[in-house]
Amino acid sequence: MAGVTTLPARSARKPKGEGHSRRAEILAAAERIFVECGYEGATIRKIAEEVGLSSTALYMHFSEKSEILLEICRNAFEQLARNHHAIYSQDAPPEVRIRRMLEAYITFGFEHPNAYRLIYMTRPAEAREAAEDAAMVQGAELFVSFQSLLEQVAAEGRLKRDTTAAAQCLWAGAHGIVSLVITKPYFDWTDRPLFVDTMLDSLFEGMIRS
Repeated sequence: MAGVTTLPARSARKPKGEGHSRRAEILAAAERIFVECGYEGATIRKIAEEVGLSSTALYMHFSEKSEILLEICRNAFEQLARNHHAIYSQDAPPEVRIRRMLEAYITFGFEHPNAYRLIYMTRPAEAREAAEDAAMVQGAELFVSFQSLLEQVAAEGRLKRDTTAAAQCLWAGAHGIVSLVITKPYFDWTDRPLFVDTMLDSLFEGMIRS
């Protein structure tokens, strides 16, 4: 699969008594395996072997793989939400905060490509297991507050487009740049900051009056 990092050698079986970080290790391993093998191809046994546990020991942390996927998705959305809310509360014009939110979203996708794939690029059958629930609740909350900033721009008479359409288009542009870069690493992409700035400049010029 293009753009997927090869799984590292599995960990040696670890002794008991190191459980304080084990849950995080399980989530990190599962994140890689879900992307590498697909949700259906991933098994509790594969995930357990990757972190040096028995399947029985892993079940002490998670009852099934859908629970693991759900926690990965929740954690990713929570990090996005922290970034998002910190920007939302800044003392800056709404269009400045909108752009900063999009830049933070894009940065998150580039820095966490596996988590990004799982929360935004899972197939329907996989999403029904967990990702869809997290996206519908936590993702929707992020979008509503993002759209509210565009409504402020519209109230000032500076938005050139319908508010909902503009919000969705801006998000789609940010998603498009992340999804293309992380799934097509072999393409000769231009300088990444230049790529992002050019795309955002074009969108903002087409939608918001200075």
